Amino acid sequence: MKKIFRYFLQGLLYVAPIGITIYIIYLLFTFIDGFIRREVLDWFGINIPGIGILAIFIIITLLGFIGGSILLNPIKKIVARFMEKTPLLSLIYTSIRDLLSAFVGKEKKFNKPVLVKVNTISELEKVGFLTQEDLNDLGIKDKVSVYFPHSYNFSGEMFIVPTEHIKPFNMSPADAMKFVVSGGVARS
Repeated sequence: MKKIFRYFLQGLLYVAPIGITIYIIYLLFTFIDGFIRREVLDWFGINIPGIGILAIFIIITLLGFIGGSILLNPIKKIVARFMEKTPLLSLIYTSIRDLLSAFVGKEKKFNKPVLVKVNTISELEKVGFLTQEDLNDLGIKDKVSVYFPHSYNFSGEMFIVPTEHIKPFNMSPADAMKFVVSGGVARS
């Protein structure tokens, strides 16, 4: 009997949040739809069934905007500041943050696909992404850095390559990444 009761409580934990959310949205919709329909009918003499859906969509969108910009951003900044000032966490956090922002952030780094001649004898070329075009501050002249993602994996390698071995790859960055990660199988 205890096992059945435990399974019942576990099932309730799965169903309750969804059910309660749907019920609250239903109550909210019924209240707002009825209120707005009465007001529109009184003011304009028009009965618009379902106008509450539009009102709820606008209210929820505004709440999301306010919550995301006013509440969430300050919390994210505090957490980021803490992570950046803690010695070991800083190394891990900033590395992961930079890697993720290179793929999906506002300042995507993998936006210049190139073909790199990796063997001048056999004319073997490899698809990569130009990440730094000027390495003078490292004391390296006439070379660039290129990131080579691995196929069927979320890893890769970065090479310093002579500029004469680089040529543009006529493909969008997203399609080039898909092409490389799929092992050359996927094409746009």
